[in-house]
Amino acid sequence: MTDSTTKLMRKGELTRAAILDVALDLASRDGLEGLTIGLLADKMNMSKSGVFAHFGSREDLQIEVVKLYHHHFEQEVFYPSMKEPRGLPRLKGMFARWVKRVSVEIASGCIYISGAVEYDDRPGAIREELAGMVRAWKNALRRCVVQTIEMGHLSADTDPDQLVFETYGLILALHHDARFLKLPGSVNRAEVGFERLIKSYANTQSAEAAATPNPKSAVKKTA
Repeated sequence: MTDSTTKLMRKGELTRAAILDVALDLASRDGLEGLTIGLLADKMNMSKSGVFAHFGSREDLQIEVVKLYHHHFEQEVFYPSMKEPRGLPRLKGMFARWVKRVSVEIASGCIYISGAVEYDDRPGAIREELAGMVRAWKNALRRCVVQTIEMGHLSADTDPDQLVFETYGLILALHHDARFLKLPGSVNRAEVGFERLIKSYANTQSAEAAATPNPKSAVKKTA
């Protein structure tokens, strides 16, 4: 492969990445269905055929936008949270970073949430891609909840699916109140709601044991 061929391929990759960045911005604002080759071509100062050459079809473009959004979500929420200690610290880290991302998306929009509205009753490749990524995130949350139970940070009778459902509900309510109703204090309400939720599932026996003084240690202190 010649240097000129390598440079040409690199230029093509950079152009494709730039198109996807603009496409993600447009889709966040106008929805995936509002994303068109023509609109992208205008934004990129390119011809429609030039944009089309990088993706092949509008559906392929939309799917790549969903993948890029998921990649950003993983980089900002999932992977940093995995560096937290197992159990409650990791679960709380996941929620805190999720809330932070949603608070930024209040001004633009969330592909997961807007996509669910656009494709809830529209079967096809885009819906499957989007739904698969949402399921992957919910499964990651569930695994974290199960680990938190196993660590003894949550009550042994905690239903992981119920906790994930309620946690997801807080995020949906946050997005609705902050983006649609423009209600101040929505982020704080979501954070307070999560703390209350975790408290309701807390392992009270573990907490009581930690708070109860050890008689032997008390004897040593008085000796």
